[in-house]
Amino acid sequence: MDVTPLIPRDRKLIQKYGDGRFQITGESYEGSVIVFPHKVVPWPVAEAGQMTAESLEAVVEEAAGVEILLVGCGRYMAPIPDSLRRHIKEHAGATIDPMDTGAACRTYNVLLSEERRVAAALIAV
Repeated sequence: MDVTPLIPRDRKLIQKYGDGRFQITGESYEGSVIVFPHKVVPWPVAEAGQMTAESLEAVVEEAAGVEILLVGCGRYMAPIPDSLRRHIKEHAGATIDPMDTGAACRTYNVLLSEERRVAAALIAV
């Protein structure tokens, strides 16, 4: 029995991660990225401590399309500063959920299959 979730072809599904890159809907991306259901943008962050409000501006620009921002912090989960959480909540209306990058990739795919308004900011591992 096939249990693969039905995801529309135009959605950005994370297929692989590792070796400093991601494979998303058949395309390869080097380095960190922010993944939205309909697009992928480069993210110039190599470690969790480099996250700033400015680095997450793409999420604010997509505010209507994001209710949950998953943050893949690298190999290990890292805390998100309260000031950054408040900024994203105030300017994008989204909550931030930090976790390691692998967990963020898997969680993004599940929420995408549920048609949730999700985005994932993923630090490459």
